[in-house]
Amino acid sequence: MNYQIGKPGRIVVVRFSDGEDVFDGLARICRTENIRAACFNIVGGMKGGRFVVGPQTEEMPPVPVWRELQESHEALGFGTIFWDQDQPKVHFHGAYGKGDSVKAGCLRENSEVFLVLEVVITEILEVDIIRELDPASGMVLLKMNR
Repeated sequence: MNYQIGKPGRIVVVRFSDGEDVFDGLARICRTENIRAACFNIVGGMKGGRFVVGPQTEEMPPVPVWRELQESHEALGFGTIFWDQDQPKVHFHGAYGKGDSVKAGCLRENSEVFLVLEVVITEILEVDIIRELDPASGMVLLKMNR
């Protein structure tokens, strides 16, 4: 286990509207505001997205099992943002519900809002953490630099 202790910085409250891409918007905010490390919470609606519900087996590198949102769902979840080279990289796990059906997983593609989605971003100061390609898993994982 590795860890660093940081401090909360700026708090950014975001309202995404119908059809907007959440991941693109979060990355744009982080580039514009030079937010290098953050965590965030979401609540609202999503109507599009591809998410991973786990690996097919426990072998490395993992082969993801994909699911897709193709209509409106209630959504909530938690994520982090750390930079991978020159771009902010979002890692988000959420739950997506419609009627009596609830799905949960790691949203990775096509994060499309239904009606409205609220996001609260908390900047993390005084940490030296990036994302870097892990050869064993083939995934971009956290790397502590001190």
